[in-house]
Amino acid sequence: MIVRFCSHPSPHAWTPARISKTTHKSSSRTAQQPTIDISSRYTAMTLTTSDFVLPRSGGPPRASKSPIPGPSEAAFTEAFGALLPPAKFLKTSNGKSAYYEIPPFPPGHSSETPDRVLFIHGVQTPAIGMLPLAHALHSSFSHAHFALFDLWGHGLSDTPVLPYDASLFHQLLDALLNHLQWPSAHLVGYSFGASLSVGYAASRSSRVQSFTLVAPGGLIRSSLFTPKEQAHLRNGCDEVAARKWVLQFLEDGELVVPADSKERIGRGEVIAEAVRDWQMRVHPGHPASVVAVFRDGGALDNHAGFARALHTGIPSLVVLGEKDDLCSEQELREFGFEKVFVVPQAGHGVIRERVPEVAELISNFWTKLG
Repeated sequence: MIVRFCSHPSPHAWTPARISKTTHKSSSRTAQQPTIDISSRYTAMTLTTSDFVLPRSGGPPRASKSPIPGPSEAAFTEAFGALLPPAKFLKTSNGKSAYYEIPPFPPGHSSETPDRVLFIHGVQTPAIGMLPLAHALHSSFSHAHFALFDLWGHGLSDTPVLPYDASLFHQLLDALLNHLQWPSAHLVGYSFGASLSVGYAASRSSRVQSFTLVAPGGLIRSSLFTPKEQAHLRNGCDEVAARKWVLQFLEDGELVVPADSKERIGRGEVIAEAVRDWQMRVHPGHPASVVAVFRDGGALDNHAGFARALHTGIPSLVVLGEKDDLCSEQELREFGFEKVFVVPQAGHGVIRERVPEVAELISNFWTKLG
């Protein structure tokens, strides 16, 4: 199956440029592309159904609550087609998480490298956002067993009513690897997923054979925000204002869906903006989970996690877009990362803008591991 990932190449992440320029817009967004401005609906979501706030570490105690159920697979496929493999669901004490397998061919376990690969998506766009890269890599490593999954509050996964610190997600990775009967795996993490990957490698080094970070998040210092913006990160803040700021910050303004998205989805394309809009409308726990991930999950100030992951000695690769202002090649090399590759003329969305180049870099890395 050929899957094409199409999106306006917007950073929609935590960039220093956006901290200093609140009106910054991605220079790579094509002016001629017809779009639908859904700002009124987006704002309405922020002020009404988005009133729910997830608990925070250090906040006032709450009575235990059941997780907020995720949407149905039927609703997702009706909107985006059957691009993903059939969803499977992992039941944990925190809720139900959706995962998707691309099995090895021929079936059975292989001793070749890589044998098992887990893809970890970023905040907002769920597992389907990494599907084109996964398919590109599996065409070269068909012997490998690949798995993608939806993080809590994303895609088809539930939203646990718990503090969203990194350990909540590390527990999910533990549960998924155990369920798959994978003693260890190669990790490919994108954006916030890269921040989770380094944290997991640092705390569970025996379970990580290698980790690849694509446009890694986690290195923005919250101290760079203005005092007003920093207030949105604290316990006891105006949660409606905080949510509006976080969502608009991640989107680099208002969420805009291409006007021809339905036609393009019908052709098998993955439109990231349409997926994010769908989650905002259909997934009742998604807006709160996005804010919780941004504030408490390791999307900010995770420098110590990167350093600890490096000290494990686990083989690692970093792939960046040249125009990505989330982090720089120099910063990563100063950390001690040796294999850092920059894709020319690409931004933070390099994982979808330049699938062939990213896949080739990862392929070369994995081949040398063998």
